[in-house]
Amino acid sequence: MNTICAISTPLLSGAISLIRMSGDKAIIIADKVFRAFSNKKVSEMNGHTCAYGRITDGEKILDDVLLTVFRAPKSYTGEDTVEISCHGGAYVTKRILGLIISTGAEPAQPGEFTKRAVLNGKLTLTQAEAVMDIISSEGERALISANNMREGAVFKRITDVKNRLVSLLGSLAAWIDYPEDDIPAVDEQSIRLTLGGCIDKLTALMKSYDDGLIFRKGVLTAIVGSPNVGKSSVMNMLLGFERSIVTNIEGTTRDVIEESARVGDVVLRLCDTAGLRETSDTVEKIGVSLSKKTLSSARLVLAVFDISRKLSDSDKELLSSLSPKNTIVVLNKIDLEKKLDNKGFEGFLSVEVSAREKTGEDALKSAIEKLLCVDAFSSQETVFASQRQKSCASRARASLETALDAFNAGETLDAVTAAVDGALSPLLELTGERTSDAVINEVFSRFCVGK
Repeated sequence: MNTICAISTPLLSGAISLIRMSGDKAIIIADKVFRAFSNKKVSEMNGHTCAYGRITDGEKILDDVLLTVFRAPKSYTGEDTVEISCHGGAYVTKRILGLIISTGAEPAQPGEFTKRAVLNGKLTLTQAEAVMDIISSEGERALISANNMREGAVFKRITDVKNRLVSLLGSLAAWIDYPEDDIPAVDEQSIRLTLGGCIDKLTALMKSYDDGLIFRKGVLTAIVGSPNVGKSSVMNMLLGFERSIVTNIEGTTRDVIEESARVGDVVLRLCDTAGLRETSDTVEKIGVSLSKKTLSSARLVLAVFDISRKLSDSDKELLSSLSPKNTIVVLNKIDLEKKLDNKGFEGFLSVEVSAREKTGEDALKSAIEKLLCVDAFSSQETVFASQRQKSCASRARASLETALDAFNAGETLDAVTAAVDGALSPLLELTGERTSDAVINEVFSRFCVGK
């Protein structure tokens, strides 16, 4: 393969930048641009050793750097790899990268280092996908889950299902192909248990993907209510700073304002919406329409009501459209005289706050964690890293359900075998043991350059 190179740290001014190079000519190129103060050549260095020296372009000194050598196959990519730690200025970093390219290396594509690690057998495809989850982790549980995947948890679970199916297929094939030989018939109960058990395992893994999304991707949260009930104040309270404009004028918020706030180990993607009401104002009408769209797609809804006034018709209409399964009723303005009774809120988890006085903030955050069942989720559970993995599992499960239905309906074992065999292909695609170049390229296109 050609030798690739890239800047592996953000291209911003900082203390240190890292430039990575991998391929057959990595050490040869390094010898041309690096001069160790010890006068030792890079080609004379052992793997996993460092040298302090200078990057030079002819007689011109570019920077004092620390160079590290990793020799194949004991490197991240499985190839000869050189990493150069230079001073973190954007210009000097790009200057060194340009010198390396002019000396024979080629710019790396997004995720190409990790892609080579997969192609060289250093990582499975599922482990590679977990790398991006480690990079993007925004909380402890997300990080632990990503590291579990990086250690091969998904691959092991899928391999267990695959092995059980391969064993079943072997038994079925022997019985079908050699009916006259003295081969024990496949036990019916064993077939049902194998198919049912594999279906259950895949279902549990798919559910873990949906549950884990709240830690990995955040929770789309719509803050809704009538105008001037304090939606923007509730958003500001959760954020800890003034993001939304707060006035006593109805209809101040006319667009959907988005911001992220952390509640424990969960990141909420907060959307402060325009007040829901009938209006003749063209701009506000557009804002109300956007609010309804946000509400329909939100996983969590914070429905804000003003405790100092009775429920209006629009309040009652909003309540009737909400589900207790994903809604917390936020009764705001408890610093004012209470005129609102609790009728109509039955079945909803509710919290009383004064967003203006920052009262009830802890209670609201506890309610959010309770509704999202944060404590019930175990970060040790195996969680799929991508929608691709879940889709593969879903296709495999559908084939196994077809096989089980065919078996229970008394169809021929040939039909059952064909359906079970159809489940293996998506499982092998999931792990990367059998997949197309298009799938591989799609996976790594989401990686950053230099990883």
